[in-house]
Amino acid sequence: MKQLKIGGKFSASEISLGCMRISGMGKKEAENLIRTALDSGIDFFDHADIYGGGKSEEVFAEAISGTPSLREKICIQSKCAIHDGIYDFSKEHILKSVEGSLRRLKTDYLDVLLLHRPDTLMEPEEVAEAFTELRKSGKVRYFGVSNQKPLQMELLNHSLEDKLIINQLQLSLCHTGMIDSGLNVNMQINPARDLDGSVLEYCRLNNITIQAWSPFQYGFFEGVFIGSEKYPELNKVLDRLAEQYNATPSAIAIAWILRHPAGIQPIIGTTNAKRVQEICKASEINLSRMEWYELYKAAGNQLP
Repeated sequence: MKQLKIGGKFSASEISLGCMRISGMGKKEAENLIRTALDSGIDFFDHADIYGGGKSEEVFAEAISGTPSLREKICIQSKCAIHDGIYDFSKEHILKSVEGSLRRLKTDYLDVLLLHRPDTLMEPEEVAEAFTELRKSGKVRYFGVSNQKPLQMELLNHSLEDKLIINQLQLSLCHTGMIDSGLNVNMQINPARDLDGSVLEYCRLNNITIQAWSPFQYGFFEGVFIGSEKYPELNKVLDRLAEQYNATPSAIAIAWILRHPAGIQPIIGTTNAKRVQEICKASEINLSRMEWYELYKAAGNQLP
């Protein structure tokens, strides 16, 4: 597994395992999943305080409890801010959420804390106080956000001593808005609509790592495009390239994200250990420019 420099600060596997769906797994099943991920080269694990109502963090902690030395060899990321149907960037909630995650994960620190989606009632100075307190106490090493536009990050960074190093955004072959708008500049067509404030270019300029969530989904949790009758042309190309590279279509879909020079880190959320192995083959695949654009167009995108 290739390593990626996260936000220019530390190295981690270029593919991350998302732990949202592990809340219902038994200890042995979770151990097998995490062991397989580690054996495949994954050392970055993504959580959130709301995943499984906190149960996902507890299951993860139990699964790695048999190897205490493992903690220093992996990166654990969690997210906070969503509760009771609202978003909450208050200092009180951030500190309380981190304490909860640390307790459930049975660890003294998080490698990364993300603010989960934007909070329009955010007071940047209050967030800055929380982040500074967490860093100085050793409870969080680095900070980031999810689903934020450039100016939202600018507003927050203006007050932060600990600058943001990650922005977690939805990206897949069938959810390419941040790419579409950059390819259709000066065009009066729907793909030219910049709904994200050129977030892809902004993150590249500011050394902020984009983490791609739901890399196999189309729409907003509408379904998986691999094998879907809604995307016959895309699946035809995925199958052909999978055979060519001796990989699965899922690995090709991840290789497509990894091929982008922005250094994007896909977060895969499968709980199937065998599929984790198969997907990680993507780190060995370097799609050509022609193959990258062929997949992009096969997904229904047109170039101007």
